[in-house]
Amino acid sequence: MTAAPTVPQQPVGATEATRRSNVRAWIVTGLLVAFMMVNFADKSVLGLAADEIRADLNLSATQFGLANSAFFLLFSVAAVVVGMLADRVSPKLLLLIMALLWSVAQVPAAIGGGLAVLVASRVFLGAAEGPAFPVAQQASLSWFPNEKRNLPGALITVGVTLGVIVSAPTLSWVIQNHGWRAALWVLAVIGAVWCVAWVLFGADSPRARKTVAGAATADDAPQVPYRRIFASRTWIGATLAYLTSYWTVALMLVWLPSYLRNALDYSAGTAGTVVVAPWAVGALVLFGQAALTGRLMRRGVSSKRARGQVGGWIMAIGAACCLAVPLTDSVVVQTVLISLGFGFGGSYASVAATTVAELAPPARSGGALGLMNAIVTVGGLVAPAVVGALVDAHGEAGYQQSVLVSGVLIAVGAVLAFVLIDPERDRAQLAG
Repeated sequence: MTAAPTVPQQPVGATEATRRSNVRAWIVTGLLVAFMMVNFADKSVLGLAADEIRADLNLSATQFGLANSAFFLLFSVAAVVVGMLADRVSPKLLLLIMALLWSVAQVPAAIGGGLAVLVASRVFLGAAEGPAFPVAQQASLSWFPNEKRNLPGALITVGVTLGVIVSAPTLSWVIQNHGWRAALWVLAVIGAVWCVAWVLFGADSPRARKTVAGAATADDAPQVPYRRIFASRTWIGATLAYLTSYWTVALMLVWLPSYLRNALDYSAGTAGTVVVAPWAVGALVLFGQAALTGRLMRRGVSSKRARGQVGGWIMAIGAACCLAVPLTDSVVVQTVLISLGFGFGGSYASVAATTVAELAPPARSGGALGLMNAIVTVGGLVAPAVVGALVDAHGEAGYQQSVLVSGVLIAVGAVLAFVLIDPERDRAQLAG
């Protein structure tokens, strides 16, 4: 009698450890979704209170736009510095410090003061929030292998959308009933609550801990200089495409509520609800993109097509909708087109993040994502001021002109995504 063939089995202890690691990965990802929700609630509050703040502080549209642009003054610098630091320091610690600083940054303007206090608090807040997206993406994606990163990457980005969807009606109610400074206190408290949850349940991935400790892995050797990553066509294409997309995000955050109220004649309460429409569209686009990209990659389709071309088509649809807005006088149709245009056009973040995460070795992903985010947020620095100047110069027509500018920029971003992005090609060149 011969012995029955046996099938090698994974040790029970290893299986249980893997299961616990998977559970912890999704807990961390869920907390980071909430992290990004708080982040974008912080960003959106001034846009929701634009008319009230301008009336209270006697600001022109240009002055208000510049005050919002001040948020991005140190945003880019902090994104680069902390992004690279995240390759060496615990992401868990960095995220905790950032969230604590957000809460502190809300306090001066919440207490009182004029334009100078508002600008100073926004500069401080921008510096604290600049690294948030790249570090959150790095902290989440490091728990997952490349072929499973699309969903967590999309979820982190959807946190941006959910932050506006949840906060817009809530903060609008607070602003209308208790004033815009009360809304800042609400955000300070929410940020502090998140910090407590992160201390209790947050964690660095095993791979992140090895990188911080200096342990070498197969993915880390040989070490690739940052300059070679930044010179790759994929990194350049993803960064520039994301820059055009972020212009649209900044416009939505700062000026869309005023656009709805002053150009399309929605009431303050209705505008606080309608303003979530493009963000809701964006959430659907993000999940759709994640599902489609994941399916394509599981079928062996190249990431040039699965990420580069899918991302390019998303932006192309957004551009077409924005450019079509002047073709109709119907408020309803314009609202639909703006929602689709901004929803599609502003949804490139997760494509950019997962593309760069695929391109860069793990020990360089923080810096690669950080510099990308720094360049991208130049759109946030410029867009609010430019739109404010257009509104002061052309009145209600300035709002529509800003949508056309966004459409042109997103179209350029779509072309760059189609032409330049090929992570597999460029990763092979980096390894050579």
